Amino acid sequence: MDELVALLDDDGKVCGSAPRSVMRRENLRHGATGVLVRNSAGEIYVHRRTPTKDVYPGRYDFAAGGVVAAGEDPYGAVVRELAEELGITGVELTRLPEGDYADDHTSYHAYLYTCVWDGPVKHQPEEVEWGAWMSPTDLVTKLDDPTWPFMPDTTALLGPLVRALAQPSDNPWQTQA
Repeated sequence: MDELVALLDDDGKVCGSAPRSVMRRENLRHGATGVLVRNSAGEIYVHRRTPTKDVYPGRYDFAAGGVVAAGEDPYGAVVRELAEELGITGVELTRLPEGDYADDHTSYHAYLYTCVWDGPVKHQPEEVEWGAWMSPTDLVTKLDDPTWPFMPDTTALLGPLVRALAQPSDNPWQTQA
């Protein structure tokens, strides 16, 4: 079944809906979620998308997330996607600044969060092919390595935070898990 996706105007307000296939085919602006998952040691969960994903198949990602369904609250979409993709539930989510991303394949307003999770990670087999914890420094090394193709949207939206986490400094994120 082709799920209905909430479409957004330039101000981030819901202005309609469309089947996911139409949203992808016409690259319509929509809402999407992203969660940077860290453990108490400060490592970041990195995963590889399956080759069957409808956008950027087989790429590496360091955020769990997905599209906001028509009629769905963005926070509810964050909770749903985190549970579906990585099996993480009942976790406290910390809101990050929202952002916008657009390229030839996708156009959306991002509802971004982070969380700390020390429990098991259970991949949704249709979406996640592989995953592992990486230190921010190791992740930055991978982001700079062209043999590790990452999601361009996650890199644009959350890459600066990851790079800040990798820097030894007085950065408040450095001491938070």
